[in-house]
Amino acid sequence: MLGPYKQMAAVPHLPSLLAWSLFGRLHITGTPIAITFLVAGWTGSYALAGTVSALLTAGVSVAGPLRGRAADRQPATRLLATTAAGYGIGLTALALLPGPLWPVALLIAPLVGLFQPPVVPLGRATWPRIAGGPAREATYTAESTLQELLFVIGPTLTAAAVALVNARAALIGCAAAAVAGAIGFGLALRRAGLEKPVPAGPGAVRRNPFTLFRVPGLIRMIAGTLLIVAALNSVDLVMVAWSRDRGTPALAGVLAAVWAIGSLTGGLLSGLVTGPPRLPRRLGLMALSMIVIVPTLPPILHGSSPLLVGAVLTAGGATIAPAIAANMSRIGEVAPPDRRGEVFGWVATATTAGIALSAPVAGWLVDGYGSAAGVAGGAAFAVVATLLALRPPPPAATPAVDPAVTRP
Repeated sequence: MLGPYKQMAAVPHLPSLLAWSLFGRLHITGTPIAITFLVAGWTGSYALAGTVSALLTAGVSVAGPLRGRAADRQPATRLLATTAAGYGIGLTALALLPGPLWPVALLIAPLVGLFQPPVVPLGRATWPRIAGGPAREATYTAESTLQELLFVIGPTLTAAAVALVNARAALIGCAAAAVAGAIGFGLALRRAGLEKPVPAGPGAVRRNPFTLFRVPGLIRMIAGTLLIVAALNSVDLVMVAWSRDRGTPALAGVLAAVWAIGSLTGGLLSGLVTGPPRLPRRLGLMALSMIVIVPTLPPILHGSSPLLVGAVLTAGGATIAPAIAANMSRIGEVAPPDRRGEVFGWVATATTAGIALSAPVAGWLVDGYGSAAGVAGGAAFAVVATLLALRPPPPAATPAVDPAVTRP
């Protein structure tokens, strides 16, 4: 049963690369918390704190494809060191900004976002280079599954730093983690012989941002990613709104935790399955799990039980990590090997776009029709993502695994 994970662990350098990739993105889950505490302390306004966080995210989104293109053209260690330096200096400057000068944060935040180290797209572009078959699928599954833990560990450590020291120290800690993670991941890539990008081979897609979208099925895959994120974020927002309306706002954290536990469990179990994952089936199960949530919430069910909702979320959460892993694996297959960094940069942009799309839609549905309608909207996003995945695009013609980096 543990065959795929054993194959993954047996690939030279892969466990180290995966560990550093995950550590290199830990700061992403804690930075918004630190910024919220910091800016709210300056201004007394959570709206302004959210604006600063949103501007930083906007910078990350805009720069995603650009950083991905850079990853396809220059050594990874140089790119990671350069971006980490800019990002670390920017976050530190934001942390040390005097409170009365808080409007300057509105200018610093998007610039900081432009420099966020591209650990995530580099990692996802690396797995097809170093592993194939069940080992590659297990790697994507392990990445998607363990990432759930980051959304528990990162905010917890950041909140502890705020409580024990202050928000400035917490944000500086996030900066330090970002720099250490990026440099560590870069050195791991160098040790694995993966520092240099994949050279363009015969028949490669010209390195033009517009020709990339001529790759069959790529636009559908990126659009599907946007819809998957929109679906998941819709449910997150509804759980917050429902908990708040009940007068128990802390319940939202509990529901998020049980949903993550379900995803963690489902991801670990799906990694035991051999053979290529069936993306439409996994997305369809995720959509179904969201549809099941709808009748447990008002106005369909008055006096909804937190135990019932939590149980449904735990069971349904088991479909999340497997669906995300299959989606990322399919994108890695479709993307031209010499442009995977750019492709996963666009995936990062689609992720933030999905959050931006779902927030107002879910809010409008909850305000107008109740919590059940908000989840139904998220399920609709998931259904459309499933329909987009029904016709699988052809994989890239170039061999996925680079034999030069798979030797013991």
